[in-house]
Amino acid sequence: MEMIKLKHPLMVVGTGSDVGKSVLATGFCRIFLQDGYRPVPFKAQNMSLNSYVTANGGEIGRAQAVQAEACRLDCHTDMNPVLLKPGSDKQSQVIVNGKVLGNYVAGSYFRGEIKDQLFGEVTGAFERLLKSYNPVVIEGAGSIAELNLKNNDIVNMRIAVATKAATVLVADIERGGVFASVFGSIMLLDTEERKQIKGVIINKFRGDVSLFDEGRKILEDLTGVPVLGIIPAFSHISIEEEDSISLERKATSALDNKVNVAVIHLRRLSNFTDFNCLEQDERVNLFYTNNTEEIKKADIIILPGSKSTIADLIELRRNGVAEEIIRQSRAGKSVIGICGGYQMMGARIEDPEHVEGSVDAVPGLNILPVTTTLESEKYTVRTSFFFKDFEEPCSGYEIHMGQTRGDGAEVLNRLENGQSEGCRMNTQIWGTYMHGILDNPVVIEDILAPYVQGVTPSISYDEFKQNQYDLLADHIRQNVDMDLTYKILSE
Repeated sequence: MEMIKLKHPLMVVGTGSDVGKSVLATGFCRIFLQDGYRPVPFKAQNMSLNSYVTANGGEIGRAQAVQAEACRLDCHTDMNPVLLKPGSDKQSQVIVNGKVLGNYVAGSYFRGEIKDQLFGEVTGAFERLLKSYNPVVIEGAGSIAELNLKNNDIVNMRIAVATKAATVLVADIERGGVFASVFGSIMLLDTEERKQIKGVIINKFRGDVSLFDEGRKILEDLTGVPVLGIIPAFSHISIEEEDSISLERKATSALDNKVNVAVIHLRRLSNFTDFNCLEQDERVNLFYTNNTEEIKKADIIILPGSKSTIADLIELRRNGVAEEIIRQSRAGKSVIGICGGYQMMGARIEDPEHVEGSVDAVPGLNILPVTTTLESEKYTVRTSFFFKDFEEPCSGYEIHMGQTRGDGAEVLNRLENGQSEGCRMNTQIWGTYMHGILDNPVVIEDILAPYVQGVTPSISYDEFKQNQYDLLADHIRQNVDMDLTYKILSE
């Protein structure tokens, strides 16, 4: 198609959380790339325990890293200048431009005590992106109609107004109440904000779309805003999701005739995108559980990352999961720890600076001969390494607060700078700080080797993800009026 000069960013906002904003923004990123533009993702403020590390060691939300992949860009902290990582129900670590600003209680943060400072960082990041890319694809957060938070908003309609973004409101029809949620969300905006809403998308529709023809007209008459598309729910496309709500849709039990991989479902589980590649492997049934009976059925047990490692470890002891993991490790099962899970597998976790809370130290599971000391400084780096004794280069990234040491422990990974990382007890029991380690084919084949025989997957995970972005773009094109969308962006 002929390229149209785009005068506005596209902003995707929602009537609530988990309506599909991140996935739709990812799809629009790929569409604009396919159509010859140079798109870039942007989310002013993200709240997520799934994060990623940029090339220069900054930390951003995983969703913007995924959207950058859809744009075929390496990610940058300008794409997500403010990231909140909840450590408890009442406190979050605040990361600004990729680095830790500090820990803030929710009341203090959302009362806007550092709002002006953060909004300046947010607008600065947006302006830098605007100089090099077109269009900027902006993602909002949660609902645009949270009136109690609106005065200190730095991610939804304040951004829409400040950037003059053509704003599309997404509603999830699966939840019911779609007319009330769309109409109510728009009507609760002030006049200036309402002017930015240029379209509505109804997402996750099931059944005959033509049955909503009357609904489309009713919505357009009610709001005065065009319905740009009605997007059917899909199961044939796999896009990484960062919202913890999406964990509720994951498998929770073992299956026959598959390699059963149990990921321990921690309360503050972080970076569950570490397991997406393994989850896509047809030989594997990957499920999330803290049920000891299901853990017994697993061939491979994975202790994932955690934002509150000590609290999660105490909970595992309380509910009997810790004892079961120890028992299964002694029975010859594969047990793997990543980041916080690696720390838990050691003999002891010490917190002399009270980084995580008031507990000075806790005993670990004593599966690996290592001890961890938590530290206030966060370590974030992207790196290349060699896994075990293999000569195939691998890649991953580290995000952790603490150092893990062991006397005489066998090294797991050899880093490109000559240093070592991780620890292995034997071929099937090991721990590492390396997020993304399971995206490397050599690692996948090694952990599955005791349990499978036959052909390995012929496509790399990177190729798989790029194919999924194209499938998503096709799905959106088929169900959204892109001509009208481009018209709105160019007016």
